[in-house]
Amino acid sequence: MALTGVEIFKLLPKTNCKKCGFPTCLAFAMKLAQRQASLDLCPDVSDEARQKLGEASAPPVRPVVLGAGERAVKMGEETVLFRHDKRFVNPCIFALEIKDTLTEAEIKSKIEEVIDSEIDRVGQNLRIDAVALINDSADANRFESAASVIASSTYPIPVILCTTNPQAAESAVKMFADKKPIIHGMNSDNLEAMAAVAKTWKATLGISATGLEEIVHLTEKARSIGIEDMVIDSGARRAKEILENNTFIRRAAIKKNFKPLGYPVITFVQRDDSLEEALLASIGIAKYSSIIVLRSIEKWKNLALFTLRQNIYTDPQVPMQVEQKIYKIGEPTPVSPLFVTTNFSLTFFIVSGEIENSKVPGHLAVMDCEGLSVLTAWAAGKFTASKIAQFIKESGIENQIQHRELIIPGYVSILSGSIEDKLEGWKITVGPREANGIPAFLKSRAA
Repeated sequence: MALTGVEIFKLLPKTNCKKCGFPTCLAFAMKLAQRQASLDLCPDVSDEARQKLGEASAPPVRPVVLGAGERAVKMGEETVLFRHDKRFVNPCIFALEIKDTLTEAEIKSKIEEVIDSEIDRVGQNLRIDAVALINDSADANRFESAASVIASSTYPIPVILCTTNPQAAESAVKMFADKKPIIHGMNSDNLEAMAAVAKTWKATLGISATGLEEIVHLTEKARSIGIEDMVIDSGARRAKEILENNTFIRRAAIKKNFKPLGYPVITFVQRDDSLEEALLASIGIAKYSSIIVLRSIEKWKNLALFTLRQNIYTDPQVPMQVEQKIYKIGEPTPVSPLFVTTNFSLTFFIVSGEIENSKVPGHLAVMDCEGLSVLTAWAAGKFTASKIAQFIKESGIENQIQHRELIIPGYVSILSGSIEDKLEGWKITVGPREANGIPAFLKSRAA
């Protein structure tokens, strides 16, 4: 069971040194009990206390890393049931199924699909994260050959090796020994053999069960023989089962601190009907799947799933925002118009999109307003005449353009006179109130 704040406090140095960033050891202990701080913040805790507190301060869902290097993805480490309580930590991973019955050319084509899946949305790079090699042939040699094709790719894609055959698992995992793969397929029949392969090659072990009770039995057995990193599969394949099992697993881990279910969940939603697959995947995104394995990754499906994942895993208390700087829309020249707006992601992408749609290249000065929209930032005193003027002066845009005209959002037209007073020699033009009026606005100026 988790320790209380007072129980944790008794194990701390009680020096109130503030090295952890909290005013007292008791305040730090309370944060540890709520899993809102890491024990690593205390440099003076004893080894004995660290051992006792390690499990108490650990997140209820164990963090696990898939892959290595810049393509590595982290899952788990979750602490809440609902994102508005705090936030969800590590976005779920999308993996594309690759069957070992495919030809070498077909496998390479699948890998290209994964590589080409990357898109940029509201300043974030989104993509299919991994591939799941399925031992569909039930043949160890065929599985090894397919794994070698993936391993020879110059693109370091994280790999999930799905097989219930320990010999097939070992022959394939050797090729990814330093890339933190997952070996998925441990069950009641192959438990010890699969655990031995995972331990030897330092791979994460995937538990394949046919219900929640079997997951508990298998994770406890795996832990008893030294396996720490695991992902769990309850066997749920239908919408109702995915929803029920995933919710039960997360509740047991978060509310009861039930360690046998405190692992990331892998969900297989493969369907021949792409729309049905997307709908099942959406349930996994919203309800606690850490890995979702797909059969196909058409661009329309990717965009829908990426967008949902991005929304679910965005901190609702922190607005999405883009970097403060001067953005070039199209190929602007020194005489191209200059707009200014806030760094709220949605505002930026709508405004920049409408400038692009106008076919009139321009400069877009995006000012840091802590991710607030134009009217909200103005009302909060973050998008004021003095701050806009200071931003324009410090941005260096004066050295990039020949004119001295700044176009401000129509909703803050009241600021035009004040900005002109603070930007000597500049003309302040009031633009449209709504971004969709920008194309007509620019075309009327060119007429």
